[in-house]
Amino acid sequence: MSAPTITGTATETITPPRTRWAAIIWGLLFAAVAGTALWVLSDTERREAVADGMLGLTPATVVTIVLLSVGVLLLVSGAAGLVRREQRKLAESATATHPEASVPLAE
Repeated sequence: MSAPTITGTATETITPPRTRWAAIIWGLLFAAVAGTALWVLSDTERREAVADGMLGLTPATVVTIVLLSVGVLLLVSGAAGLVRREQRKLAESATATHPEASVPLAE
């Protein structure tokens, strides 16, 4: 049995792993929501104040809160997309300025 040989020139670039910024951004948002919920639920007076406030909401206020919530989700999604695009652009420019970083795996 002989070892398999690689024919041709396969030049794959080795890049370091990227930071998953979208996961970090969404994780921070969810952590903030969870922290706020725990803060509200940890005290009886705060729970009652939130319950009284929710019972006094008008339909227009509910629609406004829903629209603002959707806006916040779109804002966070856009921020994560912008960070991802900048990260890709930075990786592409680093590869273009340092061609010696692309080392072939096999010759």
